[in-house]
Amino acid sequence: MSKDRIKQFIARRTFGDGLTETGIAGLHLFRATEAIPCVPAIYEPCVMAIVSGTKEVVLDGRKYVYDNSQYLCCPMSMPVQAGTPTASRDDPLYGVMISLDRRAMVGVAMEIEAAGGRLAPTGGALRERGIRLARWDDTFTHALLRLLQLGDSQTDMAVLGEARFREVYYAILKGEAGDFARQAFGAGNAIARSIAHVSSHLDMPISIDDMASRAGMSRAAFHRQFKQVTTMAPIQFVKSMRLNSAAMKIAGGMAVNEAAIDVGYVSPSQFSREFKRMYGQTPRQWGHAQQPRFDIHERNTRL
Repeated sequence: MSKDRIKQFIARRTFGDGLTETGIAGLHLFRATEAIPCVPAIYEPCVMAIVSGTKEVVLDGRKYVYDNSQYLCCPMSMPVQAGTPTASRDDPLYGVMISLDRRAMVGVAMEIEAAGGRLAPTGGALRERGIRLARWDDTFTHALLRLLQLGDSQTDMAVLGEARFREVYYAILKGEAGDFARQAFGAGNAIARSIAHVSSHLDMPISIDDMASRAGMSRAAFHRQFKQVTTMAPIQFVKSMRLNSAAMKIAGGMAVNEAAIDVGYVSPSQFSREFKRMYGQTPRQWGHAQQPRFDIHERNTRL
């Protein structure tokens, strides 16, 4: 019944496809009534929960399909392709995007352990790929509903907002994705820190040696661990982040040359070559093809 109430809540408050503000920072609703194939996106640390319909996300060739039985946990910035290939007006997709705050997640995890709660040891380093699906259990459902209900009152949001977010974080940490999320947010995880640096400095020169140095590892050890976590070699990851970001900017109306510079490309011809190699179209062809039906809620998850 709680999932039905969440669905009704989203249906009442979304009036168009894409992301809808809730008035609560870090919490967005989204709707899709049109089948859209997977397109480039960058997922910042978040949880994506679907209450109606099916969503697809592809990370380095591996497809994740999820619905209201599982939610997607992405605790690090990831270059993905995402779409709603089964959505229609008769069968719309409704969902929620919850931003994950590292400091808050770490704080809740520490409180769980201090209170004697059982959390599996993380082992220090990430052992799984960059995103994971987790079973949507009752604890998560009830916490999410309580968070959404804050949108009905400005006073409730001001007084209870932080506590309700902590409740959702608690449900995530105690659920199937808990160990995975704690590994990514752990203070000792050099790969996660490296990814966060890349995500916030796409317009700057980035080398493997610099990434390895920031992580305190040798080049060989860093390359091996980075690929284990993301499925991609570091240079491939950086390129995917840059091209995905550029593709979103172009589809959103930004000029091709401006988008290229914005994500760190100095040579327009190199940008065009690498873009076409990845997406099968030149940047201008891509922009013309995608803009009319670009999925707004994938345009920018840095919200």
